[in-house]
Amino acid sequence: MTFNWHSHPITRATVVDANYKNTQNVRRFLTLQCGEDFKFDRDFMAWIKNGASKNMGDVADEWKKRALC
Repeated sequence: MTFNWHSHPITRATVVDANYKNTQNVRRFLTLQCGEDFKFDRDFMAWIKNGASKNMGDVADEWKKRALC
């Protein structure tokens, strides 16, 4: 079964797959994980979709790391 990025529950363990989409559901999850200052930018979106194995916990942690720079 393909993960539905629009409606399925997202957890830190959710694997980022080839069908990943930057949806409102993803934005809600990342805002909860990263805080109200969360926002997508092109470099971050490219990193998410770079094909490397990662889960949504890795995505949240990467955004927090980038936000501190």
